[in-house]
Amino acid sequence: MISFNKKPKECIVSNQKEVYIFEDTQTNIDEETVNAFGEEWEHFNTFTDAEIQTAGDQYFDIIDKEWLNGKHALDVGCGSGRWTKYVSQFAGFVEAIDPSKAVFSSATLLQNTPNTRISKAGVDNIPFENSSFDFVFSLGVLHHIPDTQLAMQRCVEKLKPQGKFLVYLYYNFEQRGVLFKSIFFVSHMLRLIISKLPASLKRLVCDLIAIVVYLPLIYLSKIIEKLGFTKLSNQIPLSYYKSHSFFIVRNDALDRFGTPLEQRFSRAEITKMMENCGLKNIIVSENEPYWHAVGEK
Repeated sequence: MISFNKKPKECIVSNQKEVYIFEDTQTNIDEETVNAFGEEWEHFNTFTDAEIQTAGDQYFDIIDKEWLNGKHALDVGCGSGRWTKYVSQFAGFVEAIDPSKAVFSSATLLQNTPNTRISKAGVDNIPFENSSFDFVFSLGVLHHIPDTQLAMQRCVEKLKPQGKFLVYLYYNFEQRGVLFKSIFFVSHMLRLIISKLPASLKRLVCDLIAIVVYLPLIYLSKIIEKLGFTKLSNQIPLSYYKSHSFFIVRNDALDRFGTPLEQRFSRAEITKMMENCGLKNIIVSENEPYWHAVGEK
């Protein structure tokens, strides 16, 4: 494991897993969003190995798993810890950080994963020296931070030369048609309302959305695919979830509608931000989820 560059404020043992707590000195943060994710991962923290493997294979399709062998990795914004667990299969050691109480959900998921360590810290106070890691990844996190470019820079600073950075940022539907974009506009307006609800009511509303909106579209996509029209099937909104469990669907519905701060980027904007951080040999996956990309320092 990599040594901390500062002393933790305390160490809390949760589910027989140590969680290191660092001083909260962040400025590039939206506290309401952090609290919302902390609440989310308290209720969605029991992913099966199969669910983690299926989703991980999609996000890490542009990473050479053999290259990860023996490498030191850093998961920025670990949430429930599912990506930490996925990478721990291949890497030598994975450090997981998150600014919210989700770190205790991570402790539950990672309690039997010895080559991992969890710290409560954010992107502004990553407790490791620069140029420490072979691999840094942040999936579905940086678009929830006010200054996404600056947050990405903080992640890349922790990379060794020739190290790799993998990121997933919400796309802005640039390649979608008018109908798809119109549906998103409606969902965006709903998110602004739903994200302000009390936590229990917000979860209930998002569960209803998962049942009433997500499932019909997912099943429609499956039916069209079984009829042999795969390309058309993939054009149906939410077709991405065809291979995912209802638990994942519920989790992502809450993630999508319950989050106060959300930003979206084009493929070109993401590539430019990565270049601004000094990354090269950038590869943007052609596969969903859009867009996830990797670059080399």
